[in-house]
Amino acid sequence: MKKQNLTSLENLIRPTDEKIFRSACDKLILRPEHAKGVGTLGEKSIHAVLKYYYIPDERFHEIPIDRFVADACKEGEIFEIQSRGFHLLKDKLDRFLEDHEVTVVYPIAGLKWLRFVDPETGEIKPPRKSPKKGHPYDALNELISIRKYLSDPHLHVILCILETEEYTILDGYGKDRKKHATRADKVPVNIIKEIEIDSPKDYLNFLPENLPDEFTTKDIAEAVHRPLYEAQALCTILSGMDLITKTGTRNRYYLYTGKKDK
Repeated sequence: MKKQNLTSLENLIRPTDEKIFRSACDKLILRPEHAKGVGTLGEKSIHAVLKYYYIPDERFHEIPIDRFVADACKEGEIFEIQSRGFHLLKDKLDRFLEDHEVTVVYPIAGLKWLRFVDPETGEIKPPRKSPKKGHPYDALNELISIRKYLSDPHLHVILCILETEEYTILDGYGKDRKKHATRADKVPVNIIKEIEIDSPKDYLNFLPENLPDEFTTKDIAEAVHRPLYEAQALCTILSGMDLITKTGTRNRYYLYTGKKDK
């Protein structure tokens, strides 16, 4: 099997604080609504825990700013926790970036355990390790939705790689009742690492090492063993920030050139 060609994203890893993360998880458990059980939370657990992790004092959570509400805001710095639907952030970013530093946090389940809940007895089955592992490239199809903002010096992105437990209520069809069953919640149990993107040039770290001087999206996808559409999203983002340049075509794929030390 061909050895995977690595990226330089390890250069962007910031120190995690396991003590603060554990405290954030504990605050979730102590919330009155959490005691009602799996599937009853109005706010999903990952969203709640990450708010406590990045800004522990809940007095600074859910802060109104004009007609919008920031997930957390303290001393002029806003944190928005967004697990999907980045296009929904556009109006917020138009306003928030006028006079705030904004960090968008994208949680990724790097390691996931599956927990199944019997809706009649409440019994939670022993955890099973999911074969699916989240990857930083998962963020690219979301980031492309806000690519026009990625060059703004006041916008920062954190890819928060987590170990999670995903709870599914066995209320579906089939012998095991898993078909069309209700996915209740994903609960973070550990923080693996955080990748912090502070400037446009940081996005160059998504490119695989040892790319040729001219490369295609297919070259990228094959090097990192990821879907072609993610490589296409990456090149759209990088070319939009003038970090790579389209030079022609090869076998129906656009050719790009660009140096990682640009």
